[in-house]
Amino acid sequence: MSTTTPAKPSMRVRVQRFGTFLSSMIMPNIGALIAWGIITALFIPAGLVPKYIPALTDFSAMVATMVGPMVTYLLPILIAYTGGKLVYEHRGGVVGATATMGVILGTSSELFVGEEGGSPMFLGAMIMGPLAAWCMKKLDGLWDGKIKPGFEMLVNNFSAGIFAAIAAIASMFLLTPVMKGISAGAGAAVDWLVSTGLLPLTALLIEPAKVLFLNNAINHGIITPLGTEQALEQGKSILYLLEANPGPGLGILLAYMVFGRGAAKASSSGAALIHFFGGIHEIYFPYVLMRPQLIAAAVAGGMAGTFTFLALGVGLTSASAPGSIIAITAVAAPGDLLKIYLGVFAATAVSFLVASAILKFSKQGEDDLAAAAEKMQSMKGKKSSVAGAFTTADAGNKKIEKIVFACDAGMGSSAMGASVLRNKIKDAGLGDKVTVVNSAINNLKDEFDLLVSHQDLADRAAAPTPSAIHVAVDNFMGSPRYDEIVEMLKEQYSDAPKSSPNVVANKAGAVPAVQGASQVLSKRSIVMDGVASSRDQAIDQAGALLVDTGSVDQSYIAAMHEREASVSTFMGNSLAIPHGTNEAKSAIYDSAMSFTRYAEPIDWNGKPVKFVIGIAGADGEHLELLQKIAKIFSSKDSVAQLEQAQTAEDVLEIFGKVND
Repeated sequence: MSTTTPAKPSMRVRVQRFGTFLSSMIMPNIGALIAWGIITALFIPAGLVPKYIPALTDFSAMVATMVGPMVTYLLPILIAYTGGKLVYEHRGGVVGATATMGVILGTSSELFVGEEGGSPMFLGAMIMGPLAAWCMKKLDGLWDGKIKPGFEMLVNNFSAGIFAAIAAIASMFLLTPVMKGISAGAGAAVDWLVSTGLLPLTALLIEPAKVLFLNNAINHGIITPLGTEQALEQGKSILYLLEANPGPGLGILLAYMVFGRGAAKASSSGAALIHFFGGIHEIYFPYVLMRPQLIAAAVAGGMAGTFTFLALGVGLTSASAPGSIIAITAVAAPGDLLKIYLGVFAATAVSFLVASAILKFSKQGEDDLAAAAEKMQSMKGKKSSVAGAFTTADAGNKKIEKIVFACDAGMGSSAMGASVLRNKIKDAGLGDKVTVVNSAINNLKDEFDLLVSHQDLADRAAAPTPSAIHVAVDNFMGSPRYDEIVEMLKEQYSDAPKSSPNVVANKAGAVPAVQGASQVLSKRSIVMDGVASSRDQAIDQAGALLVDTGSVDQSYIAAMHEREASVSTFMGNSLAIPHGTNEAKSAIYDSAMSFTRYAEPIDWNGKPVKFVIGIAGADGEHLELLQKIAKIFSSKDSVAQLEQAQTAEDVLEIFGKVND
């Protein structure tokens, strides 16, 4: 039998992956970098506050004392922790950050470098953080499964502490000389480019690298660390503008608006707004890939912009991420803003002129933007967050076949919302064409066409699913967004049948309709006349009912309050379904529910609640009853029946009559 050996990734793909890894260490910490840049711009002796508000000079001097420690210690440690966490989760982050202290002190302490100090150890952190985490991971593997029960915590803590101490000492004496040499060499190269006026030539590397998705390796591996060192010395750095300048891409998109054809021309105006104000440079890459000659326009624009920046002596106080004109404005050095705008304009104008000539005088038919977007995704090696916008004339026309409803734990709110939406889709006759599943945010993968989540969780849910259309709701039971989704689906499946098979899906797949509710909800966990006067009291009562059934540990009630503190469990239509966090599953012995009705509405974060249903889901059994609850509380008539119910048996009967 023959076997095939998987093809090794190309050098370009390897560099892309390396660049992505570097970016993953820097990007989560950009906020801290910007905070340092703002403090630097405002409060150092040459900053805005002491310059224009002399009365606050002493205050500024005090605040400015944070500038040095932030760039010397805080930022490298954050980067090292992030890099270590990427390799070996939290344990790797802690070991990596600790080990990096050695190289930080080795390149900044007077003991090693004299009174003049050293360089911010961004590069050292990007090396030592992941390296120490990787070594710790390998060491743990040596005694994995060999530790006697009861000694795991002792071994884990002491092994991490001992290794981190050794790694910190090693980085101080072994890595420090290497990093000092690298920093000195790279700094000398930058100084030479600036002094000779050759810095604009970097566009020959940076602009093609963008389109090939190699920019992260250059930007976050070289430009940001060197720019930070320059900003520390001079209060600003021109290096931050080399890759972030939106002018070259804007010029190309403007040229398409004037001389383009077909879908490319029609979509270029929207792409220009996203690129210039949103800072997503990736949006213009397909336009260049359609006409590879346009690389010349991007390079010419980049050189013109950098030449202008260099001639005017401008810079940014910290990295601009994303490369939006708004972000650039926020971190522009004092007095440089208008000059920076002039450089961006120069880059745009030159790029526009070159791109216009290429588009106008080259032979061209209908521009195939969709094919270029697919090519871009192929080059990138993964789905693009913006390429999907080019595959149709309108991003809203994306074919939707898989919908996921996400929440923190994936067992409560998402199950309710998914049931409501699934029923609406089924009633529209599209149940056999569109699947609706529910999932915990931590389990999401970029494999769905549309994602629905609570508005408080929208950012977290969107991160792992960049290719999906994202919809945020504030009412799980009666959100108008559900009807909008159904209408969009009707337009896409205009020839859909009038009926569809009765299939109910959840995260694990299809499940049959519920035959009864007694296994999860029993008479002893139903209270018809609740007496709570506040949300927290109602949660305590709902949790106590679950504890009384023997289905959960007492600690589960605290987890219910913790869940409520992060995201409200108000569902709409007078219903709340408090439940524990995802981490509290160990406190659940069996699936169970409690039902409490209140004569007077309870104030639930500003929303009136008369029905509180506590949930403890051990293995998904409660999901079947949740589907019935969703069906009931999406109907005003069914809610009225629950309000009129006299006994616990009446409540069970109402649930039992519902057909999914």
